[in-house]
This record gives sequence, structure tokens and C-alpha cells, in this order.
Amino acid sequence: MTYFDVNLNLTDEDRALKEAAHKFAKEVLRPVAKELDEMTPEQAIADDSPFWPFLKKSYELGYHTVLLPAEVGGMGLTPNQTVIVLEELSWGSFGLALYLCVSSFAAMGAALTGNEEIIKKYVLPFCECRDGSIRGCWGGTEPDHGSDCIAMGEPIFYDPNVRCNCRAKRDGDEWVINGQKAAWVSGGTVSTHTLLHVQTDPSKGLAGWSVIIVPMDLPGASKGKPLNKIGQRDLNQGELFFEDVRVPLENAIFGPDVYEGIIEGILAFANIMMSACSTGLARAAFDEAFNYCKERVQGGRVLMEHYSIKQRIFQMFARVETCRALTRAAANLNYVISPGFPEYSMAAKTTTTQMCLDNADDAIQLLGGNGLSKEYLPEKLYRDARATLIEDGNNETLARHGGHTLFQTYPRPPVEG
Repeated sequence: MTYFDVNLNLTDEDRALKEAAHKFAKEVLRPVAKELDEMTPEQAIADDSPFWPFLKKSYELGYHTVLLPAEVGGMGLTPNQTVIVLEELSWGSFGLALYLCVSSFAAMGAALTGNEEIIKKYVLPFCECRDGSIRGCWGGTEPDHGSDCIAMGEPIFYDPNVRCNCRAKRDGDEWVINGQKAAWVSGGTVSTHTLLHVQTDPSKGLAGWSVIIVPMDLPGASKGKPLNKIGQRDLNQGELFFEDVRVPLENAIFGPDVYEGIIEGILAFANIMMSACSTGLARAAFDEAFNYCKERVQGGRVLMEHYSIKQRIFQMFARVETCRALTRAAANLNYVISPGFPEYSMAAKTTTTQMCLDNADDAIQLLGGNGLSKEYLPEKLYRDARATLIEDGNNETLARHGGHTLFQTYPRPPVEG
């Protein structure tokens, strides 16, 4: 079904981007995601996997640069256009849409430096790539440190006794990196570069991290096996290992002196990305349930004619529109101002992911026994949705930090447009 957009001010360009992304999601992402979901993690990234043709097509269309500005060769989308495209792609596959986002993270980090040499080395080649041969990932989460990595304001974040799993020491004009990142690094085992968060000042605990761009073909850099998991099986994830890996000092694009602010900025940015993708998944669940209820006959009537079904479908519809409104509002704020207001992005992420899961759960219930069958899409949507409450900071931790931020800053002063 064609889903109405409540924003009546969409431009011709907005609508064209929306239609093109939906067509690609329907014809490419959704069928590929179904194939990958039924494979083992190893099969999903094997040389003959449909993942690689999908990636090449995505790069040919420039979707790997959806988050990057036009000045460095990215799509250069407006905040509204960004979330619209991500919603459409995620309608086809949350996992594959999210992968296209994280594949750009190393390039995005480099672009933020404004350093021409770093941009020339890591950003321009990525944006110009059209065959999928340059692939980034975000090396943040660690085996012993998950959501406490974003626990700014809590004592644990500044505790010098906290030893991180991945550390770097300066040796002359190089950083020497040792340790590992957890199995939850999205795109980890297929990456060519990582935006690595690594402890460089142990005296500051978790606040003593730096962000370093690390090519994964350097001596001592290696990858673990791809993670086997309940949902988002079309999203490759896996461990990264570093043994005396040497990178130039200039690859450390942010140090401990600005790290806390960088994390705040990442939360303000990445949580909107998660929110937009969750909106697409919530809408996919609504579409599946809506179409099924127009055809399935129970109790002598089509499901859509039952009073309780009308109520449930309306609740699903309302969740989609709530997700859309909150995501777009946060994007139009935090993709425009700097520094952003992370509490709005975290409110969007925690709300949309929960509503996404609620819609997927309702879709299964409305399909009844068929909802539990792999023959129907809601079974996969539910497994994919469940992971969103943990990804990019679990919702409880984000809510804690959002509350902390409110007590520190609320009410915010007016912001001039």
C-alpha cells in the first residue's frame, strides 16, 4: 500500500527520494534480507552471498553516503530527507538499512575533523566508492563495557580503576593499539575501516577514551567470527581484535579532552538514525497486519469488520505517526544545531523502538498462528524489533542519561532558527 505522508510541504525532490528509496527497499532490500535471515552468519557473508550484490547496488545508488554532506561527496540530504530515506529503506530491512549507515561511520568521523588530509585519505575515497569495497564500522562496545560507555555523569564513567578492553599507548609519532571490541560491532567482520573508541588516558577511566580511525588491513588487526543472534540476522556483527596495531598520531581524530562532548554528539546524531529506522520497521509491521486483516476471514467475517480489529489497527497506525513525528522533530533540531540536545534524540530512540516492538507484537497477534510462521514477515519483524531496545545504548541507560541531562539543562533556552 502507498502510505500517506502527513507532511504536506514535501518538495518534488523529497517525494522523488522517498519513492526511489521505497522501490529499492521493496525490490532489493526485503528479498535479500529474507535470504540472509535464513542463512548461518558465515553463509551470510560468504563470497556467494546475496549480501555482496546488494551492497554493490546500494553503493552504485549512493545510499552508503546517506548521512554525509554534499561537500565531501555525500548525498547531502536535508534532515527531513535523511529520516524519510532511512524510514523507507528500513521498511524493507532494518538490518541492511542500519548497515548502510554504520558503513559510513569511519568516513563521517574523518569528515567532522575538517582536516583536509584526513578527508582526502578517508572520506573522499569512501564517497566515490561504487563497488562496496570500502566499508566502515563503529568500534565502540566492548566485552566488559556496554552501556556504561555512555554513562556520562555517573561515577563509573570517571573511575580510574576501570580498565577498558581496548587500549592504546603513544610510541613516538604512532599509537600502538591492543585489545578487542565486542561481538556487537555492526559490520565488524566485513569492515575495511573502523571508527575505534580506545582508552588512551587510563587515569580518566571511560572518559579517557580517544576516537581513532583504524584501517583493518594493518598488521595485528583481525576479526572474529560473525555473531549468531535472534534477530537482525541480515546485519553482520562481530568482534575486532588488535595486537600491537600501529597507526599515525593524526588518525586519533578526537582525544580525551573532548571525548565526553563527542559522545553527547554521537548520541544526538545516532539515536535519530535508530529512530528513523525503527519507524520504518513499525510501519512495515502495520502494513503486514493491515493487508492481512483485509483478506483473512474468521468468525464468518473479514477480520477488518470486527470491532476489536479496527481498534488494534488504529493503535498501530497511531504508533507509526507518533514515531514519525518525534523522529522528524528531533532530526530538524539536532541535525541543524551544534552542539545538539541529546535528550530529544534519546526520547525519540527509546519511544520509537518500544513502539516498533509493540507494532511487531500486534502484527503477530493479528495474524494468529500464521504470525508465528516464517512464511509470513511479522515473525522476522518481531525478532528484528526486539534488538532495537538494546542497540546503540539500551533504552534503560539512555533514559537514565536523558533524565540526568534534563536535570542539568532543563528548561533549555530558546534556540534561534
